[in-house]
Amino acid sequence: MSTVNYEIIAAQTRTALLKMIYEAKTGHTGGSLSSVDILTALFYGVMDIRPQEPKWPDRDRFVLSKGHSVEGYLCILADLGFFPREELATFSKYGSRLIGHPTNKVPGMEICSGALGHGLSVAAGMALGAKKTGRSFRTYVLMGDGELAEGSVWEAAMSAANYKLDNLTAIIDRNGLQISGSTEDVMKLEQLKAKWEAFGWETIEADGHDIPELVNLLNNTPRLEGKPRMIIAHTIKGKGVSFMENTAKWHHGVPTAEQLEQALTELKQQEAE
Repeated sequence: MSTVNYEIIAAQTRTALLKMIYEAKTGHTGGSLSSVDILTALFYGVMDIRPQEPKWPDRDRFVLSKGHSVEGYLCILADLGFFPREELATFSKYGSRLIGHPTNKVPGMEICSGALGHGLSVAAGMALGAKKTGRSFRTYVLMGDGELAEGSVWEAAMSAANYKLDNLTAIIDRNGLQISGSTEDVMKLEQLKAKWEAFGWETIEADGHDIPELVNLLNNTPRLEGKPRMIIAHTIKGKGVSFMENTAKWHHGVPTAEQLEQALTELKQQEAE
């Protein structure tokens, strides 16, 4: 798929998720926008999946550990055909299976997630299971940088390296902001790359908004045998909407009608570029 198509898909996903949040009057806006390009790379350029056969045994596995940023994930699954696109209109409404965090009631979602710090542990278990049973599928997990304050993340990191899970790739949405402000003010993370390397991971820093770079990295960069891979993807919280970018209050802000109109205008321009 060409670079232009990736960028159009990402802009359309941002448009769809903002409409969902506006209609539902709830949602996690900033982190959903920052992670769209990572999700686009994974689901359209990297992962081996079958939307019409979501439980295919040899599918690649994906865990959204930062489960509160579910909106982009839902939009992409609907676009790929895991469930009808029209169902997005039910997001966070009574009786809908499309709620504010991932649930395995939705085709294409492996686990219920959202309690921060759990996703890497589950993904490591999936990767270890593949090793034990001789399966060739790969496991990917997307984490937020704010959740790295959870001790369970580092237990899982140690475990994955111990079991030599070179079929596991973790990605950090490194946008630098969490609900209460800068990660470096709330709970300092740096030097982040050195920490993951010290835990035994192959660690690579990347531009989390350069989709072709991410696809090439995930598909074509030779892996280090016996080491899990960590990609620190540098992103912008609220990416794609000028007045939301790098602003902590948009962690779970809901746009007004006027703000939505401005945001959609900006995203339409990005589609045309």
